[in-house]
Amino acid sequence: MAFSTRLASSLWPTLAALRWAVPRQCRGLSSHQGSEPSLNLGGIFPPLATPFSPTQEVDYAQLEGNLHRYASIPFRGLVALGSNGEYPYLASRERVEVVSCVRRALPRDRLLLAGSGCESTQATIELTVSMAEAGADVALVVTPCYYRGAMTTAALVRHYTEVGDASPIPVVLYSVPANTGLDLPVEAVITLAQHPNIIGIKDSGGDITRMGLMVHKTRQEDFQVLAGSASFLLASYAVGASGGVCALANVLGDPLCQLDHLCRKGQWQEARDLQHRLIEPNTAVTRRFGIPGLKKAMEWFGYYGGPCRAPLAPLSPAQVEELRSTFSANGWL
Repeated sequence: MAFSTRLASSLWPTLAALRWAVPRQCRGLSSHQGSEPSLNLGGIFPPLATPFSPTQEVDYAQLEGNLHRYASIPFRGLVALGSNGEYPYLASRERVEVVSCVRRALPRDRLLLAGSGCESTQATIELTVSMAEAGADVALVVTPCYYRGAMTTAALVRHYTEVGDASPIPVVLYSVPANTGLDLPVEAVITLAQHPNIIGIKDSGGDITRMGLMVHKTRQEDFQVLAGSASFLLASYAVGASGGVCALANVLGDPLCQLDHLCRKGQWQEARDLQHRLIEPNTAVTRRFGIPGLKKAMEWFGYYGGPCRAPLAPLSPAQVEELRSTFSANGWL
């Protein structure tokens, strides 16, 4: 292991603690009963799509253009290199460059979460260090899944504990079973919530009972639960989630921030009406048509979507029409 990474194991947890020793902020709707969180994750985070040129190279100019348009939306922050950023298709060099680009364009009062999960613990630590050096405020670490049969609760706790120990920035767990085929066990989450440098989880599974249980079981810890999809954002807030990392925020950022606001104000009827109008569009740009659908929808709302990297294929004309109809039927186009 490189000298810098060995040094991280001994010094960076202390540095991380000092970095986030700031005035504590409101947790929002969480039922947390201890002290307030050291880093407030409450609010909406779009998991940025990575723009590519027609030759499938990362288009940093278009990325900056999208970031400029997002600056007027009251997001809590942005997520770079999540599932919607085509993270698995980027080289390590590109991943670091994307985070650097986002950090340069992002106001300092907005958080930057960066995906750094790899299949091995060592690779995850090394990339997490690189993300911190590139300007990320928080590392978003997806579950390793290639050998999913061996990813027991004990193995996952050991993996995330070592990452949390070595990371110079706070860590958010990331459970996305639709992509990994693996749910991070609640027992593992409860154990990891006690780690001083692991501050939350993005849960994209959509099991509200599970999310509520995680909030309940970690209420004494400095730990926050984030909904991983706009389709169940209101329900997540109702059981104590702090915020949401929602693909649809790339397209309908203002409405999602409005939903967040309504829930925090307790205006549940208005929130319910808005949530209902977001379910079908969100399903269309996630489970139904995926990233190609998300990028196509972005173009209709003034953002650069562009192509995906192969082997992801563009939508067919019939699929484009179906996608447009879904947004139109819910009053967005």
